[in-house]
Amino acid sequence: MRVIFAGTPEFARVALEKLHAAGFEIPLVLSQPDRPAGRGMKLQASPVKLWAETSHIPIAQPRSLRLDSKFPDDAAAVREAITAAHADVMVVAAYGLILPQWVLDAPRLGCLNIHASLLPRWRGAAPIHRAIEAGDPETGVTIMQMDAGLDTGGMLLTEKLRIAPNDTTASLHDKLAQLGGRLIVEALEIAACGSLEAVPQPEAGITYAHKIEKHEALLDWSQSATALERRIRAFDPFPGASGVVDGQTLKFWRGEALPDEGRPAGFQTGEVLAVGPQGVDICTGKGVLRVSRLQKAGGKALDASEFLRGFEIRPGMVFIQPDSAAQGR
Repeated sequence: MRVIFAGTPEFARVALEKLHAAGFEIPLVLSQPDRPAGRGMKLQASPVKLWAETSHIPIAQPRSLRLDSKFPDDAAAVREAITAAHADVMVVAAYGLILPQWVLDAPRLGCLNIHASLLPRWRGAAPIHRAIEAGDPETGVTIMQMDAGLDTGGMLLTEKLRIAPNDTTASLHDKLAQLGGRLIVEALEIAACGSLEAVPQPEAGITYAHKIEKHEALLDWSQSATALERRIRAFDPFPGASGVVDGQTLKFWRGEALPDEGRPAGFQTGEVLAVGPQGVDICTGKGVLRVSRLQKAGGKALDASEFLRGFEIRPGMVFIQPDSAAQGR
């Protein structure tokens, strides 16, 4: 089978590499245009582009695929490239551009998407983050036949994956990337035999994984310790959970809800209850959150025992609420 691949980040690169290793012919790769990144804001190629270049696979980086957009020349050029590729199917993984109908219809078998959730739960941009944040016990990968909707197409293959108690978005991402790569190879092998059939998504259980915004990083101490612990894991590595104390913004990279879920009497939400080498204990709306890996602005992420040698946090100090932090700015 001839496979056009469209993807941008590391999640997609893993799938592209596995398709190539499985022997599928890849005449064309699509990826997002190079973006400025790092302290110098120099243009950087995506992981998918870098891999394709190393493997000597032709790559296109249109700014849009819509023929009626403000980049019609980009769309027209990539349409020619897709037509010339004579592909049986297009595989899409975290590409980042909307596929218009002409793209969906171009390959003989249409476009298949590797989605990092068990659809219809967590349609949308951030399924890994939202699954951890919500406390889901499991997630998985769905290979989906793409249509014009937002992750609404028929399901071709699914496989579940347990979310471990210590999983972060980073660690779960890596597990799902490997699973997605294996599952898309399996799906295409079945499709080559002509026996891959799509099953409509159920109407019940639809949720949307909205894009992660930077303002969500600031923890709301009125939530429970359990919810805040999940948010710390969900926002690792981006945008990183944070709190403001004594005018300083700190990032939190590891935390745990202490066993007693009751709220200590006589303390306010966000108040520091105890400080020690094991971490900083903070009163929440329900229970106590112990933060054990922290980072100050311009510094490195450190375990509490080392962090507290260079940054003073005392019992009685209070991490302020998000609305108060916004007013302070």
